[in-house]
Amino acid sequence: MQTATLFDLPDIQTLQEAPAAAAPAKPRPKPKKTRTVHASVPLTPWTTVPDELIRDADWVVISSSGGKDSQAMLSYVVQRARALGMLDKVVVVHADLSRVEWAGTRELAELQARLAGVRRFEVVQAKGADLLDRVEIRYGKLKAKAEREALERGEDPSTAKVAPAWPSSAARWCTPDVKRGPIRTLYTRLVAELGDLGRPVRILECIGQRAAESTARAQLAEVEINRGASNGKRHVTTWRPIHGWSDRKVWREIARSRLPYHPAYDWGNRRLSCVFCVLGCNSDLVNGARRVPELAAAYARTEVVVGADFKKGLSMAEIIRRAQALEAAEGPAARPPVGTAMAEHVGRAVTSKYRVRQATLYGLAA
Repeated sequence: MQTATLFDLPDIQTLQEAPAAAAPAKPRPKPKKTRTVHASVPLTPWTTVPDELIRDADWVVISSSGGKDSQAMLSYVVQRARALGMLDKVVVVHADLSRVEWAGTRELAELQARLAGVRRFEVVQAKGADLLDRVEIRYGKLKAKAEREALERGEDPSTAKVAPAWPSSAARWCTPDVKRGPIRTLYTRLVAELGDLGRPVRILECIGQRAAESTARAQLAEVEINRGASNGKRHVTTWRPIHGWSDRKVWREIARSRLPYHPAYDWGNRRLSCVFCVLGCNSDLVNGARRVPELAAAYARTEVVVGADFKKGLSMAEIIRRAQALEAAEGPAARPPVGTAMAEHVGRAVTSKYRVRQATLYGLAA
């Protein structure tokens, strides 16, 4: 065996001139898709006056979750449209969330619309999987992505950190998936119904978001162009009719309208839509676990599958534990009297009149 001598080794200059070993090529990031907005879509609304918005619209579409805010908005907008003689252009739409929303919500939204005098009520629903199933599907995709990227970095894929699959305040993917997208399919149908007007169809979408709900919603404009929903065939203007309203004003409008509201509010809920919303307060979540324990159990099972808590810092397993502790201490929760929630905001006298008028006009239990 020959041993290399000093003269057999490359000199320093040769080493310095030799090209460095090529580093592993980094994967190129996928180019971001840019959505172009049709040139005809305006940047800002031409008016913010409510009656002018209604007059100008070809369709006035009221999104109704069945909750107190959309209910108050419904009665307010319908009142204005009726005064203008334009109730025929009003459509109420409910995005059905399947098993994850409170029982009877869809039926209540339809009843509210009918009692308010709206002739057209539409129900839309996302195709395929419901919210819980979508969380598991999303987890599978995020896990595969994390493992692939770990391999590209030369790391052990089993140690890859998977991004959260649950919706959150920072990633509310559930709203476009199960609400916004399906509602836009309704817009497409409404445009087709009017045929060729020689111009884009004007849709006024009414949303019950209020500034008092959160800092983020306080920053929203009362009226703005929805450029994401607009195109060459339709121009969509977003109107938040009750954006500046307080809780008290919302309940006063419900009392004035005499429309029935969801019993979950009398049970103590502050919000209504999904039984378990990541934006809901803890008491709402515990309340949901007491009233719909089988759904809470389904959420807990999904937590195990995706390896993450339903809400940051608060697992569904813990929510169930708190609900069970209350059941043990207080016994099964009994339904409070109708009007309990309303009385807290507008007083017993107004609430009593509301219940009597409901019984007289609609035959509903007082």
